[in-house]
Amino acid sequence: MSDSRKTDRIYRQYQENTQEFQFDQTVVHVFSDMIKRSVPGYENIVEMIGILTQAHAKTDACCYDLGCSLGASTLAIIQNLGDKNCQVIGIDNSPAMVKKCTENLDVLSTNINYQIVCDDALNVDFNPASIIVLNFTLQFIPLEQRNALMTKIYNALIPGGILILSEKIRFDDAFKNHLFTDIHHAFKKAQGYSDLEIAQKRNALENVLIPETQEAHLTRLKTAGFEHAELWFQCLNFTSFLAIKNEP
Repeated sequence: MSDSRKTDRIYRQYQENTQEFQFDQTVVHVFSDMIKRSVPGYENIVEMIGILTQAHAKTDACCYDLGCSLGASTLAIIQNLGDKNCQVIGIDNSPAMVKKCTENLDVLSTNINYQIVCDDALNVDFNPASIIVLNFTLQFIPLEQRNALMTKIYNALIPGGILILSEKIRFDDAFKNHLFTDIHHAFKKAQGYSDLEIAQKRNALENVLIPETQEAHLTRLKTAGFEHAELWFQCLNFTSFLAIKNEP
C-alpha cells in the first residue's frame, strides 16, 4: 500500500464551536498522519496483527477487520496468510473510509480473496472465523451495545480462533489517569501538534470516543466466553488485548 499521507491540520485554527468528531472525507484525507502522530505504538500493533495472523489463521475460516478504516490491519492480515485459503473481510461504517480503503487495497497483487464492506460492525452476520480484529474500534461503539457484540464475536470464532482488541483506556486511579494523559499530550506535542490542536481534538472526541478501564475490557471478554484474555501491549493509555477461544 503506498503512503499517501497528508498532514493533519484539521484543528490548527481556533473553532468557536468544535463539532463532534466524524470519520468523514476531511478526516480520511489525513487519517494516516493523524493516527501515526496520535496513537503511540500503533505501527507496532499493526505489525503484530500480521504476526498473530501467521500463527492463528486457519484454512477455510474467515478473517475480519472490524472498523478497518484505511486498511492497515486488513493489509497486515492479507500479507501474512501465506497459502492459507481464507477470505478477508474489512468492515467500516464510514463510506469515505471504505472508498479509500478499497482504493488502497485494489493496487495489491494478491491471490487472497478479500472484500471491503460499508456496514456497522453491530450488523455483521459472521461466517466462522479464526481471526477477528477490532483495532481502536470498540471505543466508538455505544457502551450498552459492547457486551452483545463481544458475545457475537466469541460465537463466530472457531475453536483456537483469536480476537485482537486494541483500545484507548482510562484508569480509575485519578493520579494515574492524569499522569498518562499528560504524557500522551506531550507525545502529541513532540509530533508537532499545538496545545490548541490537542484541546480541540479532545473536545471533538469527548462524547464520541468512550474509553473503559483495562479491568472492564477483561471482564467483558471473560463474560463473553473467552477462556484466555490477556493484555499483550500497552503504551501509556493505549493497549491491545489478545483473547483466545479454547480448543475443544
